[in-house]
Amino acid sequence: MERTLNLGILAHIDAGKTSLTERLLHDAGVIDEIGSVDDGSTRTDSLALERQRGITIKSAVVSFVVDGVTVNLIDTPGHPDFIAEVERVLGVLDGVVLVVSAVEGVQAQTRVLMRTLQRLRIPTLVFVNKLDRRGARGDELLAELARRLTPSVVAMGTPHGLGTADAGFTPYEPDGADRPELAELLAGQDDALLAAYVDEPASLTPRRLRTALAGQTARAQVHPVYFGSAITGAGVAELTGGIRELLPTAPTDGEGPVAGTVFKVERGPAGEKIAWVRMFSGTVRVRDRVTFRGTLEAKVTSVGVFEEGSVRSRDAVPAGRIGKLWGLDDVRIGDAIGDPPERTEEHFFAPPTLETVVVPDVPSRKGALHGALAVLAEQDPLINLRQDDLRGELYVSLYGEVQKEVIQATLADEFGLTAGFRETTTLHIERPVGSGHAEERIKEDGNPFLAGLGLRVEPSPPGSGVSFGLDVELGSMPYAFFAAVEETVRETLRQGPHGWDVPDAAVTVTHTKYYPRQSHAHATFDKSMSTTAGDFRGLTPLVLMDALRRAGTQVLEPMHRFRLEIPADTFGTLLPVLTRLRAVPQAPSLRGAVYVLEGVVPAARVHTLEQRLPGLTRGEGILEAGFSHYAPVSGPPPARARTDHDPLHRKEYLLRVLRRV
Repeated sequence: MERTLNLGILAHIDAGKTSLTERLLHDAGVIDEIGSVDDGSTRTDSLALERQRGITIKSAVVSFVVDGVTVNLIDTPGHPDFIAEVERVLGVLDGVVLVVSAVEGVQAQTRVLMRTLQRLRIPTLVFVNKLDRRGARGDELLAELARRLTPSVVAMGTPHGLGTADAGFTPYEPDGADRPELAELLAGQDDALLAAYVDEPASLTPRRLRTALAGQTARAQVHPVYFGSAITGAGVAELTGGIRELLPTAPTDGEGPVAGTVFKVERGPAGEKIAWVRMFSGTVRVRDRVTFRGTLEAKVTSVGVFEEGSVRSRDAVPAGRIGKLWGLDDVRIGDAIGDPPERTEEHFFAPPTLETVVVPDVPSRKGALHGALAVLAEQDPLINLRQDDLRGELYVSLYGEVQKEVIQATLADEFGLTAGFRETTTLHIERPVGSGHAEERIKEDGNPFLAGLGLRVEPSPPGSGVSFGLDVELGSMPYAFFAAVEETVRETLRQGPHGWDVPDAAVTVTHTKYYPRQSHAHATFDKSMSTTAGDFRGLTPLVLMDALRRAGTQVLEPMHRFRLEIPADTFGTLLPVLTRLRAVPQAPSLRGAVYVLEGVVPAARVHTLEQRLPGLTRGEGILEAGFSHYAPVSGPPPARARTDHDPLHRKEYLLRVLRRV
């Protein structure tokens, strides 16, 4: 039986994951010569911008075979501005190699990635790279991994020659010397092993320990650590052995129901949409009609499967494999092909907290700019393109300033458009603080729509999303009308009373009324006497915003958790600056001559802290920061200009929707 492993390579930027990908491909015989990130000659960094900047921006897949196991290796971005690209990949992986630099050690993105991998229980090996670099660390770094990532790490050998061209890795013998630290770690996760460890230590043979190690690694309970250098190749053969032996392969039920996930969408040379799909079950063949997003259906016109370093045209993509599908014109990233897979978590990382306005250099090309940004948003939904028709402005969401540079360069390279950006602003959110109810009766109180609707809005727990429920009978009106109300509710909540997204709320339908389809004697449909879904789409924003105003909303700002390592003698200088930035630090801890300080700071102030830190700490300060939570703003709540028909002002809304009051 064919075995397949879908493997992700994850890391903080510059840890060497793309170089490791090149080495693995070379050792597997896929490429004859190892590419260089600096020279822009790597296999997976195919975009011109990736080659110019020497960073990975888009995830890429390349396939090779190791001892009968087909490995689909996915290289992902390391820069935090492109964390959304990593998020889309996590849901399709069987295992991960997390790359850590032997010099820089555990960095901000390393911690974010490991926390997420543990939460999702994705089997993970750690590869400590760059042993040949000056300043490389061995035992000290292993202790840092246990302290700052997870205590469940175990070295699979010993590094030697640190910081020299002869740096290498000596693996422990599978049936060699006793390793009490391995037995102790594994016993902590297994009651039977613990009993044997205490009562019959002789029964813990190397073979039994190795079997237990493979099982616990597959369950993401422990994380084996390998040392080496992607540039010299040291330790990579041992890592490859660990990938083959310790990471679980994908189930290959080719005859089961079709189930897959689209994790990437791109456009082909002729503008055709191409979906990258990981198949969990079943087989998708050319000319098959597949369902996606629940109700949509389309015919697959062509199939490509990743094999031996390239994409090969095939008749089908089977379970366990990754392939490309043509013909699904309406498909989007995140869509389930066929039956949805078990892992349905919507977001693994925080959404973007920044926004900017994109401005074309030539005003007459605004339409072309919108089209280009729409294509980019299709490939990266978290760009969240918004258009303000009243002001003629285009907004995009961002994770950071580097992402802005990439969008600008992509517009120039791929679409021939030059554009600039206005100052980046912080994205706030709104949450209901109470319960509010509003109702519009059909043909009463100036309701111009042939629809009656009542809605109740209530708070829901942070992160729970928008729920839609009924306090009326499902048969009280056609299902299409309920669907129109729900769709419009979700769309309207993207802009609350202060203009910010309302991500968490419970909305309940409390009243409905409609006029059934009416016809004249000659059987012609009479719209003036019959309710349509459009009536509910027009009425819902008015009712919902009225209910939200009665409930009241609170504006919240994104907060980042931070971790600072600073020279102890600079603490007194830094503390007042943190206070002015509205940071809330915890009690510091002293480690030798270094203070470690943790706390939270408004996301809008992180960039200022990054700029001020070198001058305040003689260039020795180290800052880690990442999204933590949303907190109520202090002072008057900020507002964002609306881009919809503004249901907060009834007269203007009706003029825009109906062209009359």
